[in-house]
Amino acid sequence: MNVRTDSWTSRALRLFPGGSNGEFGIPHELLVILERGQGAKIWDTEGREFLDFTMAWGSALVGHAHPKVVEAAATAARDGVNFASLNRRSIELAERIASVSPCAERIRFVASGTEATLLCLRVAHTATGRPKVLRFEGAYHGQHAVGVAGMIHSRPTDLPTCDTAGAGAPWAERDVLVAPYNDLEGTTRILEAHAPSLAAVIVEPLHRCLKPKPGFLEGLRELTRRHGIVLIFDEVVTGFRLAPGGAQEHYGVIPDLVAYGKALGGGFPIGAFAGRADIMEVLEERRLPGPRYLWSASTTGGNPVSCAAALATLDLLLQPGVHDGLHQLGRRFREGLQSVIQSAGESAQILGDGPLGQVAFSGSPVVDQTSWLASDRARGGRLMLELLARGIFLNPMGTKLYLSLDHSETILNRFMDAFSEALPASASPR
Repeated sequence: MNVRTDSWTSRALRLFPGGSNGEFGIPHELLVILERGQGAKIWDTEGREFLDFTMAWGSALVGHAHPKVVEAAATAARDGVNFASLNRRSIELAERIASVSPCAERIRFVASGTEATLLCLRVAHTATGRPKVLRFEGAYHGQHAVGVAGMIHSRPTDLPTCDTAGAGAPWAERDVLVAPYNDLEGTTRILEAHAPSLAAVIVEPLHRCLKPKPGFLEGLRELTRRHGIVLIFDEVVTGFRLAPGGAQEHYGVIPDLVAYGKALGGGFPIGAFAGRADIMEVLEERRLPGPRYLWSASTTGGNPVSCAAALATLDLLLQPGVHDGLHQLGRRFREGLQSVIQSAGESAQILGDGPLGQVAFSGSPVVDQTSWLASDRARGGRLMLELLARGIFLNPMGTKLYLSLDHSETILNRFMDAFSEALPASASPR
């Protein structure tokens, strides 16, 4: 690789492991150092334009630097960036979320989706007094140990044993059970064998890009209710993306607790967790010191700048017809991917729901982690790198392609042209 010693790339490689701030895995010769973004386009420090299909890992659902979001945040910042306390904008945002989120009777703000899922789990442990958690194989719930354990496979495991690879927490094998997503029968066996010790079941309703089978989420709701287990929906991705009320509304199943992040802030950092009042009451300071009391605080959670950005974002997303448009956009995108695949005589599954899509190179349906692992993931990674080389910005190690309100027909057509070229080029390693 020939990298100038004074380039932004060389400066990044000197300080950041792998030249990344987390899970991109881009070869050094393709490394992109970003300068600015607008709508669905971004530009790097060399002035090159890219079409963005990661959209800040889905947080910029309304597009980069949306003027209404930027204006709202700038106005709020002039009155004070952070107070580490309730403020007018945080109350307004809480009311707006509660008006569309079916389970949100009480709410608290944090600074990220990772914190939101972590706090949901802590609330469940405190409310039930139970030690264990059940999660699903291959899911990602944030940068805490339970969020990562069971996502990366380093060795064969017999479910519900948890593979702790990548988690940095060996103890998770003791307290975390792993079940097969979309397999209600298998999940039922695991849950009922461990029900007395289970505090929570946490699930991405849309598991990465895998849609729930009919009856799966409904079955989880019935099982957890029967055994007094807290059902947590990780809606960091699906929240405000699939419907105003997120996956709860879209799939018609209401959990006990919900975690939000990503798209809520319009690109600004924010997280929130919410749920039933009788469960969330463990957070009330009047209960201190316990035994059913959970200490929780956030220095920047609910800050007026992020809350103002979120209010402007929801103003855009909750307009009539917006989510119908996002679903139509996603369908056109996935149909376009399928058309290119078929024209090339390739065998692949096109996954996703709403404004999300993914290509899995497999001749069989991909419905869970087992079938996903059986797909040709190396080919998928090569495809992503070929797209990156053709001006499509994305995460080669990621599992989703994200669309936004700014992904126009023209941008989709340009993507499909690049996809048509990248597909045959990815057939074998360079």
